[in-house]
Parts: sequence; C-alpha cells; structure tokens
Amino acid sequence: MNNRNEEKRSTILYVIIGILIGIILILVVAKYTDLLSSTQVIKQNSKNKTIVEKNSISSSVEKARNSVVMVEGYQNGQLASTGTGFIYKTDSKYGYIMTNQHVIENMDKILLIDAQDNEIEGTLLGSDQYLDLAVIRIEKEKVLDVAEIGDSSGIAVGDTVFTIGSPMGYEYRGTVTSGILSGKDRMVSVSIGNSNTEDYVMKVLQTDAAINPGNSGGPLLNINGEVIGINSMKLVKEEIEGMGFAIPIEYAMSHVEALEKKEAISWPVLGISMLNVADRASAYRNGISIPENIKSGVLVVGITENTGASNSDLKTGDIIIELNGEKVDNIAYLRYELYKYTPEEIIEVTYIRDNKEYKTKITLSKNAN
Repeated sequence: MNNRNEEKRSTILYVIIGILIGIILILVVAKYTDLLSSTQVIKQNSKNKTIVEKNSISSSVEKARNSVVMVEGYQNGQLASTGTGFIYKTDSKYGYIMTNQHVIENMDKILLIDAQDNEIEGTLLGSDQYLDLAVIRIEKEKVLDVAEIGDSSGIAVGDTVFTIGSPMGYEYRGTVTSGILSGKDRMVSVSIGNSNTEDYVMKVLQTDAAINPGNSGGPLLNINGEVIGINSMKLVKEEIEGMGFAIPIEYAMSHVEALEKKEAISWPVLGISMLNVADRASAYRNGISIPENIKSGVLVVGITENTGASNSDLKTGDIIIELNGEKVDNIAYLRYELYKYTPEEIIEVTYIRDNKEYKTKITLSKNAN
C-alpha cells in the first residue's frame, strides 16, 4: 500500500515538474520570438471585439502629431506655397519651427495651421537656399507640443520610419505615411531657387515612405517618434516614385542657431566664375576650348579680384578636378566639397592646364550676402 502511495506521489511530482518545465520553455521561446512583443490593443465596443495589432506606430504618431504644423506662404495676399514644418524648441517667449527654405522663399506672409486647426501667423527669422532650411518663430502660448529630436546616425537601413505632413495642401493636412529607411548618405542633386539644373549636392536619407508636394519641410521620424530628418522635395528628378529624401536632422541642427539669430550662413568661395566641363557650348561662347579627352570637372571662366583665387596660380581656362584630394565632376560636387570648409581656411586645388595636372593653394573667401 505504501509503495502504491509513493508511486502516486512520484507521478504527481513528475507531472508538476513537467508542467513547470513546459511553462519555462514557453517563456524562453517567447522571449526570443514576437509572442511577447509590444502590442496595441484596439477595442471595438460596438461589436464587443478586441483587435490586437502588432507593430503599430499609432502611439509614436500621437507623440509627434501636435508638434507638426502646416505652412502656408502668401504673396500679395494670395496663397502661393504650402508645406509642412515642426516645432523643435521653445524658450521663455517663443516657439521655433523648422521647414524648408523653398517653402517660404519670397513670401511676404507666413501662416501656420496647427494640429487643432488653429491659424497662427509666423515670423521668418532666417533661411538659406543651400541648406534648404528656414526657421519661423511664433508666440510660445500658441505652441501645442515640441518634437523630440533624434539622431539619424543611429538608424539602420530597413528600420521603420514615418512622416506627418500636408501633401497637396489643406485638405490632406496631418497625413501620415510610413515605410523604411531605404538608404543613408545618398548624394542627391539639388536645384536652387527656380533653377532646373543640378546646382548643389546634398548628402541625404532615402526612404520609401510617400513624400509628396506639401510634405516639404516636415519631419521624418523613427519608430520612437523622434525626428531624424527634414523631408525635402526640392530635388532634381523629383518625379521618381518610391524615393523620398530627407536632410539629416543633425546637419540641420548644426546650422539652426545662426538662422535663429537671423545671421546669413557664411559659405566659402574660391573667387571664380565657372562652368561645367560638359557645357562645351557655353565654354566656346566664352572663347575657351576644352580638350576632347577631358570629360568632367569645373572650367574656370573668370577670376574675381581680391579673392583667394586671384592670389593663386589659377587662370581662366583651367579645369578644376579635385579639392583637397576629393574628386569634383561638376559644379554641384565642387560646392559640396567646398562647403565642408569655412572662410579663411586654406585648401589645395588640383587643376588641368594644357593637358597637364597642377596643384595650388587657395585661401577661401567669404561669400557676399
């Protein structure tokens, strides 16, 4: 009888141990799968149902939504431009909004519409066409929320990103689009002002999240609702679908203080007028013949007096091919390399003259603002 009781107790013990082991195994497996991943529960009370949705970004959208504004630019009392902006900081008196320069360029009035549909007149503090950034100020009491600034260097290709903006204007304000980060450090040609040429090159983030006219200046956000970029549509060949681009937020923030102070950005200049080597017709009209074997570079058409170039070995007709050892195929890439430096810095310029390669040092001048 005692043996039977002992066997019974052993069996029960084994069952209990087995159950405990099973529970432990389930927890271990769940830890390394998405079974215990964060979810959002949405209740549909009308049908008494509960829907569990994984990977929703709705909480991150809500976190950022009130910091985003629609930007309207007016000329002579008429609506001339629409875009998006976001409030990135406040001080004791004001809130500060970042957007693209091309959204507010040449506007005589800027009107902002917040997430609660309030209309607020903004004051432009500063802007720059090469940064394609502008800073607008509003009264602090008009601020609904401030965006959390993130860091694009920490995000990986394939990570989830999303935008909040006003594609196609007022009717679609507050539109959210999502996708992934498709690429980093993309070198993309940018047009300046109303130009349709490749005036400048920017290093940008690429995303497949839909970015349409009206999204310009709005935030590109990571899965935590932190701003990692400023969406821009002022790009050459912008008709391409599924390829949106954003200015990295840390690049923008490194210049924003000067814009807040209404200071013009001091871009360095070589002190030359120039043409792309590919523009052989214009070179010919300037009386310059480009050797057929030279396919890329920047042609020196003229040299400005009392500049770094005028005190160097450069002459009209020279073809610049490198700045400080970095190749420059055209004017856009020359500006990209040049704008890494500041006025008064000395750089080395490699150029071709009479099919021979030379180098010269140039002290950079300050652009005339």
